[in-house]
Amino acid sequence: MPTRRSPRKGSMQFWHRKRAKRVRARVRTNLKSSDVKPLMFAGYKVGMTHLIAVDNRATSKTKGEKIAVPATIIECPAIKIFAVNFYKKTTHGLALSSTLVSTKLDKNVSRIVPMPKKAKKKFADYKPEDYDDIRLVVYTQPRLTYIGKKKPEIFEIRLGGSVADKFNFAKEHFEKEITLKEVLKAGQAVDCHSISKGKGFQGAVKRFGVAVRHHKSEKTKRGPGSLGPWIGQGHIMWRVAHAGKMGYHQRIEYNKYILKIGEKPEEVNPKGGFLNYGLVKNPYVILKGSVAGPRKRLIILSEAMRTKKKIPKEAPVISHISR
Repeated sequence: MPTRRSPRKGSMQFWHRKRAKRVRARVRTNLKSSDVKPLMFAGYKVGMTHLIAVDNRATSKTKGEKIAVPATIIECPAIKIFAVNFYKKTTHGLALSSTLVSTKLDKNVSRIVPMPKKAKKKFADYKPEDYDDIRLVVYTQPRLTYIGKKKPEIFEIRLGGSVADKFNFAKEHFEKEITLKEVLKAGQAVDCHSISKGKGFQGAVKRFGVAVRHHKSEKTKRGPGSLGPWIGQGHIMWRVAHAGKMGYHQRIEYNKYILKIGEKPEEVNPKGGFLNYGLVKNPYVILKGSVAGPRKRLIILSEAMRTKKKIPKEAPVISHISR
């Protein structure tokens, strides 16, 4: 029998293993679409459940049959516009030219930024032809949920359509709410931007999946073993699987399938509420599969960047949701 060995399984794609700066994910991809609507939305992770749905995948062996599907519920209260950013092209790319800040803000916004006393400019002072891009700065409303949080998150979202379309959308929705159904629809693929669950300080076996050595090994069983040529440079190279802090990383999950968008919380709420979350009170999204991050973590949903042809364009027929 050959000797069983297990090399490191930790991916070197993510280097260095740095923890996120903030609990809200940062979206740096320049999304584009011809649809005149926001290309991103946000919600709070409720937890996982499973449902019974008709398999609508074209090449599936169980096509047309009822199957059990694991799913994640994300509660998505309406978001509000904090400001409108106007961009101009420069030799170094787009640069922020002007910002129009709303004066009708929730009082909880003052927990993050100073509240504006008086508007310096109005929409009448801006012309869409003078700018190359227009984006919205929005904030969430966690006070509408049961998670026990008041401080909102403020972040920038991109809009679809031409510059004139973006200007008209921002003008129409300025100082108003943007609801979930204006942005997403059932049967759509989205990308999930989130911060994963923090694991604390972990050893090399859990962090990188190295093999646990024989109990008569020298000094330790759960270490990375002899470093050998990895210390020839006078220091231990970063490729060596060593202990360290694990988790709380920003990650993107591509092409998460929206099974359902609902507005009736009683369809998903179990008796007594969800574990470590509570009851759902607002519109919600049910995504197929799991989503990175613990309960109550902010999840940013954006238009899919790497769409696949195999993803069904219509939502499946759901006959039962486990509660």
